[in-house]
Amino acid sequence: MAKALHDVSIAEAGAMLRSGSVTSMALTEHALDRIRSVDPLISSFITVTKESALADAAAADAAFAKGIDKGPMQGIPHALKDIYGTAGIRTTCHSKLLLDNIPKEDSVVAAKFKAQGAVMLGKLATHEFALGGPSFDLPFPPARNPWNPDCIPGGSSSGSGAAVAAGLVRMAMGSDTGGSIRGPAGYCGTIGLKPTYGLVSRRGVFPLSYTLDHCGPLSWTVEDSAIAMEVIAGFDPLDPASADVAVPDFRGKLGKGVQGLRLGLPRGWFVNADGASAETLKAIDDAAQTLAKLGATIEEIELPDYELYNACGRVIMFSEAYAIHEKDFQTRPQDYGLYTYLRMTMGAFVSATDLTQAMRLRRELAQAVNAKLKGCDALITASTLAPAPAFSEADPNSPPNFPIQTMPFDVTGNPAMSIPTGFSASGLPLSMQIVGRAFDEPTVLGIGAAFEAATKLPERRPSFAVAKAA
Repeated sequence: MAKALHDVSIAEAGAMLRSGSVTSMALTEHALDRIRSVDPLISSFITVTKESALADAAAADAAFAKGIDKGPMQGIPHALKDIYGTAGIRTTCHSKLLLDNIPKEDSVVAAKFKAQGAVMLGKLATHEFALGGPSFDLPFPPARNPWNPDCIPGGSSSGSGAAVAAGLVRMAMGSDTGGSIRGPAGYCGTIGLKPTYGLVSRRGVFPLSYTLDHCGPLSWTVEDSAIAMEVIAGFDPLDPASADVAVPDFRGKLGKGVQGLRLGLPRGWFVNADGASAETLKAIDDAAQTLAKLGATIEEIELPDYELYNACGRVIMFSEAYAIHEKDFQTRPQDYGLYTYLRMTMGAFVSATDLTQAMRLRRELAQAVNAKLKGCDALITASTLAPAPAFSEADPNSPPNFPIQTMPFDVTGNPAMSIPTGFSASGLPLSMQIVGRAFDEPTVLGIGAAFEAATKLPERRPSFAVAKAA
């Protein structure tokens, strides 16, 4: 039975485009139709760029007709979290403060996709300034989880996770400062890759934390994240954090399996963590057994207390966020959503001593992870600690703190990928993380692809028939 177009991966769609069995226009029109029918249930898009998307699709088809092939994203529809600058297209950060913000230039990531002939369908919902949410006091509604729209999709790349899971796009760009790619990926059942710090330029992306921000893809398959990374990775001399290193071969270890790999499991981090569900813990243990059956050696390891990583990252994130927003925070505080305002306030009270100690601790914590990775090819650990919570579980007067364990690898900068491990009894996705050495995304992706092939989890999609948006 032939797949529906929205179930065709980037790799599969690329082969079809090059064989002439489908056009970019057909892919784009199908995606726009699906956005019209499905997105009212999940509110993943803030802006749909229909006219420019159709024009981009026509240009991609014309290029193919002339024998011009710019790369694997040519003709492929995608979308961007609405903190990525896009020339002539509003970039709101899901905030009242930037409702009329229309950048004059593309972010580096947007420009790279455009140069390869990719088709941008629009801009996706986020937590306000990638910090405050999920909120109902912002100019746009919060994105909802496609597996059950009464539940959150995670954040802050909420629209990206929801849009990919719902089959509106095969890949969407997110950003990750404390888990904002991997949290939505975990709750929505997608792949979410936070690359090594400095591997993808952040220029033109509205910052949350100068020293913690990462840009990366959410996708339906591991290979699709690898393809996106081929387009967006690379040194940018105008991004002070950009790493001048050789770009890895992201698809180089796909299909190679895990035979002989040594994988560290810091089980002490999550086995007794507050909020960890029995289903999540069992799914991670089962995933470890699956990888062992595929030929990997699983070794339980110890790392410094998880809460040290969490506290370190939060001190840095909140203090840098406040520094970025200080002027608006002092002159337009009423224009922020409540959750953003409360979180930003914490940054105003971080002392120079606190920040200095956090930066010192950060180096020690990174050394601890990297020391373990000298004896292991990668680590596997928890991502989200439980299925997606319902919106009704959030306190409207206090920012929610749903249980995820993603902050450590923003602190250390190591590549980390959230990948589905199965489903809860309620039908919501469960997940784990695969973590690698710096700039060793190929190993992370290779492990993920082997696990994905063994479990066939991408074959199951949300049906949208079980729940309705409130």
